[in-house]
Amino acid sequence: MKRLGCILLILIHFTLQAQGLFPLNEKRYVDSLRISISNNANSVAKADTYFLLSNFYKNTDTVMSRKYLEIGKRLGGKDSFTTAQYYYYEGQYYQDFNKEKAAAAYRKAIEALSKIKNKKSDFYIALCWYSYGVVQKNKEGYPFLIKTMLEKSIPVAEKYGDSKVLGFLYTQLALMLTYNAEFEKAQIYNAKAVTMLEKEAPHSAELLYAYLNTNSNYCYQAKCSSGKQFLDKAGNMVLPYPDSSSNTFYYYNKALYFIGMQKHEDALRTIEKGLFYAKKFNQRLQMQMFYFHKYDIFKKSKRYAEAKSLLEEILKEKTLGQDLNNRKTIYSHLSGINEIMGNPSEALLWEKKYSQLNDSLNAENVKLEINKLETKFNTSEKEKKIAFLSAEKNQKQMEVNKKNYYLWVLSLALLSFTGLLIFLFIIYRNNKKLSEQKEINLQQKIKDIKQKEELALTKAILEGEERERERVAKDLHDGLGGMLAGVKINLSTWSSTHLNPDLHRDFYKILGQLDNSVSELRHVARNLMPESLLNFGLEIALRDLCEFYTRKDLEIDFQAIDIDKELPLNTQLNIYRIVQELLANAIKHAEATNILLQCSQSQENFFITIEDNGKGFENSKVQNNKSMGLRNLKNRVDYMKGTMEVSSDSQGTTINIELNIHGE
Repeated sequence: MKRLGCILLILIHFTLQAQGLFPLNEKRYVDSLRISISNNANSVAKADTYFLLSNFYKNTDTVMSRKYLEIGKRLGGKDSFTTAQYYYYEGQYYQDFNKEKAAAAYRKAIEALSKIKNKKSDFYIALCWYSYGVVQKNKEGYPFLIKTMLEKSIPVAEKYGDSKVLGFLYTQLALMLTYNAEFEKAQIYNAKAVTMLEKEAPHSAELLYAYLNTNSNYCYQAKCSSGKQFLDKAGNMVLPYPDSSSNTFYYYNKALYFIGMQKHEDALRTIEKGLFYAKKFNQRLQMQMFYFHKYDIFKKSKRYAEAKSLLEEILKEKTLGQDLNNRKTIYSHLSGINEIMGNPSEALLWEKKYSQLNDSLNAENVKLEINKLETKFNTSEKEKKIAFLSAEKNQKQMEVNKKNYYLWVLSLALLSFTGLLIFLFIIYRNNKKLSEQKEINLQQKIKDIKQKEELALTKAILEGEERERERVAKDLHDGLGGMLAGVKINLSTWSSTHLNPDLHRDFYKILGQLDNSVSELRHVARNLMPESLLNFGLEIALRDLCEFYTRKDLEIDFQAIDIDKELPLNTQLNIYRIVQELLANAIKHAEATNILLQCSQSQENFFITIEDNGKGFENSKVQNNKSMGLRNLKNRVDYMKGTMEVSSDSQGTTINIELNIHGE
C-alpha cells in the first residue's frame, strides 16, 4: 500500500488515542459517572468525576466540556492533586484546536504531579508525558515523541503497574514504528500489548485498538490474511455496542482489509457503514479518510469522474489538507486523474500546485540546514576577526595617545567658545518656546475637554443601550415568554381531553405556530443579552454566536487565540457587540457563504479580523458613515480607543479592528 495511506492512518490514530479511550459501552459509562456524582458527597471525588465527563464531551459538546472542567476545578478547591488533574484535563480540552495551550497545561500538570509521590500521580505523569509528546510532534518531529515515550512515559507507566495504560502506550509506539515502515519492530510491541491486555483487560477498549493496530500493520505489509484473525476479534468486541464511536475505527480497518484483498465492492459497502458512524459522531478526519479510500477504489475501478469528484471534495473540506504533505499528495493525485481523463490543462494546473508546494517544503528544509552551516561559519569568522582587530587595536592605541595630548589643548579652547555660543542660543530659544508652549497647552486643554465630553457621551449611550437590551431581554424571556409558554401548556392540556387530533388539525397547526413563536421570542431575548457571555466568558460566547449563525449554506470558521478569561465584563460585552455587528453585516448585506473570524489578544491589545466571500460594498459608505450598522460599529471602536480598517470589492470584504482593552 502507498506510504500516504500509512501516514494518514497514523494521523487518525494519533487524533483518537491522544485523547484517551472510553469503554465500549459509552452510554453505560456516562450514566455511571452521573450516578456517581449524585451518590458521592465527597467534593474531591466529585471533581474527579466531572473531569472524566469533561474529557468525554470535549469532541461533541465543547461548551459542556468546559463547564464540567471548571466545576471540577471549583469542587477540588486547594487540593494539590485535583489541581494537577485539572491541568491534565485542560490539556486534553485544548488538544485538538490549540496545541500551545495544551502543551503549557501538560507542563504545569507534570510539575505539580512530580511533587506528589503516589501511584495515581505516576499514572497521570505517564499520560501527561505521552500527550505532551503528541502535541509537540509537529514542532519537534517523531524522534522527539518516540524518545519521550521510551525515556519518560513508558518507564513511569511500568512503575505504576497498570496493564491497560502500558498496553495503550505499547500500541501507540507500534503505530509510530509502522509510520516509519519498521513493521517487524511494530509487531513486537503490538504483540506485547495484545498478550498483556488479553490477560489483564480482556474487554477493554485498549485491547480493541491493539487488535485493530495489529491488523493494520499486517495490511500495510500486504499480509491481510494474517491480520484477519485480529480484525475478527475486534469485531466480536465492538459489534455488540452499535452506539459506540469505536465502530468507526473497526469499519475503517475492515475496509483496509478488503482493499488489501482487492475486494472492492466489499470495501465500498464497509466504507459506507464506517461513514455512517463517522457522521454520527462528527469524526471529520475519519470521514475524509473513508472518502480517500473510496477515491482509490473508484480510480482502480476506472470510475474516474467519481474519483476526481471525491478528491476535490476532500480538498475543499480542508481537514486532510491542513497538513501540507497531505495536501501535496492530493494535488499529485488530482493531476494524475485529470491526465487519465484527458484533461491536460487541468492536470498541468494541479501539477504546478504540487510543484510549488513541494519546492516550498524542500526550500524550507534546505533553508534550515543552510542557517545551521551559516551560523557555524560566521562563528569561526568572527573569532578570526576578533583576534585580528585586537592586534590592530594595540598598534593604533599608541598613535592615538600621541594625538590625544594636542587634541585636548585645542578642544578646551573650542569648548569654551562653543559653550558661550550655546548659552546665548539657549536663552533665546527658551524665551521663544515659552510663548509657543503656552499656546500649545491651551489648545491641548481644549482638545482634552472635548474628547472627555465625547467619551462620556458615548459611554452613557452604550451603557444605556446595554441596560435597555438587558431590560427588554428579561421582560421578553421572563414576562411575555413565560405567559406565552403558559398559554401553550394550558391549550395543550385542554386539547388533549376535548379535541380529536384528526378532526381539529387546524387547531393543532395554530398550537404549533404558538410554540414556534415562543422559541423565536427566546431567540430574540438571547440575542439581546447572551447568557453564555455572563456564564462562561467571551471566547465561548463568540463560539456560540458563530454556531447560532451557521446554517446549511453558510460556514463560519472561528479562531480564538490567547483570549484572557479575566477581561472586565463591560469590555467583553463591547467586543461581543462588535463581533455581532460584523457577522450580521456579512450575512445580511454581503450575502456571504464562507466567513473567517479570528479574535486574538496580546497584552492590552485585542485584535478582530473578519473575512467573507460576499458581494462587497463601496468603500465610500464607510468613509461617509451612511450605513447605520457601520456607524454603530465605529462608535464602539472609538469608545475602546481602537482603529478599524475596511477593504471591500466584488470578491468579498476584509475588516481589521484593533482595540485597547483598557481604553474605556
